[in-house]
Amino acid sequence: MISADHLRRVAFWSHDLNEDEFERARKGIVEKSFSGGAYICHRGDRLDSWTGVTAGLIKLGTVSKTGKAVTLAGLREGGWFGEGTLLKDEARQYDLVALRDTAMAYMNRATFFWLFDNSAAFNRYLVRQFNERLGQFIALVEYDRMLDSTARVARNIAWLFNPVLYRNPGLHLEISQEEIGALSGVSRQVANQSLKTLENEKLLRLDRGGITVLNLEALSRYGE
Repeated sequence: MISADHLRRVAFWSHDLNEDEFERARKGIVEKSFSGGAYICHRGDRLDSWTGVTAGLIKLGTVSKTGKAVTLAGLREGGWFGEGTLLKDEARQYDLVALRDTAMAYMNRATFFWLFDNSAAFNRYLVRQFNERLGQFIALVEYDRMLDSTARVARNIAWLFNPVLYRNPGLHLEISQEEIGALSGVSRQVANQSLKTLENEKLLRLDRGGITVLNLEALSRYGE
């Protein structure tokens, strides 16, 4: 069980719950820590919890039968996912990797389904999240096939600032070029070149240890 203040900080959807719903959610969540580079779960594992990133950065990805590695999404602190797996009662269809030291929140299955059955606010959040994720994965197919490396870097950065998935995400994120490369499916060197291009176009600013977004709309549509 996590504290009320901690839940409010790491789960913006909890702000819309009534008092009983909030307490149910809080009592049904535990946290676990992972070192950078560790697998949180492998494709095919059963992870019978709804999960959120409470600190750090993770990558959702998979490897095809031909050996091609594909990054599906990156999630920063405040991102929650895995509701589809729970609702379909299936194993995870992707690998989860901690890109740096990371803490994860696990809401048990019973709590998730109690909220799903009883909370209108929770369901509104899930619908918005489903819709946004669907758009993300449709875009992933498009830019994996059609866009160059700079556009892929731009789009992946934009998703980390998505205001639907992260309420009030701000404009700055502590993230390394190696991590950006891992999320975008490019090398650190290519990520570095792409970031410099985006900075020259005044879409973002490279800071010591991170980036500041200057034009989120342009980043999210880069390459069109």
